[in-house]
Amino acid sequence: MSILAIDYGDAHTGLAVSDATNTIPGYTTTVHSRRLEPLLEAVSRLAADYAVTEIVLGYPKNMDGTLGERAEKAEALSKVLEERFALPVRLWDERRTTIDAHAILFQSGKNGKKRKGMVDAVAASLILEGYLTYRKEQERHD
Repeated sequence: MSILAIDYGDAHTGLAVSDATNTIPGYTTTVHSRRLEPLLEAVSRLAADYAVTEIVLGYPKNMDGTLGERAEKAEALSKVLEERFALPVRLWDERRTTIDAHAILFQSGKNGKKRKGMVDAVAASLILEGYLTYRKEQERHD
């Protein structure tokens, strides 16, 4: 049983799936499409292949904590995902994940073109990593 994280974008959407123990991000990929259906097909495949039991969707709040157009799009997608897959969808504050993903790729020596193709998958991994850490902390306090 795994958790799927999504870094939703207009043209590129990063996906990251946890390992079976829900300890670390495992598989990552990027869906390159402006249409919703290819993303839903990818989510369906990953959900089946990795026995996904929960979806974490990046919730792009503004730096001051307010919600903008991107957050509204995430909210709309969360409803579609819940209806389509009958899985719980958690909205997760993703401020700075794309910036951090670019920094990680830059530090690892990836040039601009290589970074562009990988940044969304890395951002999804960062969303997933943050959520998994949060869950571990919650378990310690329960």
